[in-house]
Amino acid sequence: MADATLPGVLARLEELDDPRIRAVNESHGDDHSVNLGKLRALAKELKAQPDLARELWRTGDTNARLLALLVARPKQFDRDDLDTMLREAVKPKVQDWLITNIVKKSRYAEELRVAWLEDPDPVVASAGWALTVDRVAKKPDGLDLPGLLDVIEAEMKAAPERLQWAMNHCLAQIGIENPDLRARAIGIGERLGVLKDYPTPPNCTSPYAPVWIAEMVKRQA
Repeated sequence: MADATLPGVLARLEELDDPRIRAVNESHGDDHSVNLGKLRALAKELKAQPDLARELWRTGDTNARLLALLVARPKQFDRDDLDTMLREAVKPKVQDWLITNIVKKSRYAEELRVAWLEDPDPVVASAGWALTVDRVAKKPDGLDLPGLLDVIEAEMKAAPERLQWAMNHCLAQIGIENPDLRARAIGIGERLGVLKDYPTPPNCTSPYAPVWIAEMVKRQA
């Protein structure tokens, strides 16, 4: 692109700003106002730019931070950087992209997963659970899965929304991936009833864990 400086990139983001997108996202607790497909296209033009990524992040603007996470390199951040960024992320989409695009690919992922799980801030703890979901799906060796189910059974019902969603995802993932624990995971979901009545569009899978587990196991079969 012609101008890859911070002012030039911010001007591009301003051109892509769509108030209608912001209005929809604000109703869900987010505030990004650029179409994500267009944001990814801009990132593809810019390619990896670690220094620009840091500048974009420091603006505090959600659109700029999402773009930063697309042009950053995971190895450019140390453990303290990632911990600080998570606590600054605030908006759900920024937190999700930080975990997916950066933290999961970092050599500090497991260290942060363990630390964040025990954090008193429920938003930070939800990131620990999100990383645990990834471990359950890809590298379950060494995880105490029954112990995780114990925690979910005891704490998920009363957890704040973002933490509850992350714990519920972990519950479903354990049930999907582990036939020997599936009945227990489904039973926990049924007893707690978390997200049982969540409105689910046609052709989408319900986030209610017993239904989610059954549907994914059916697809795998």
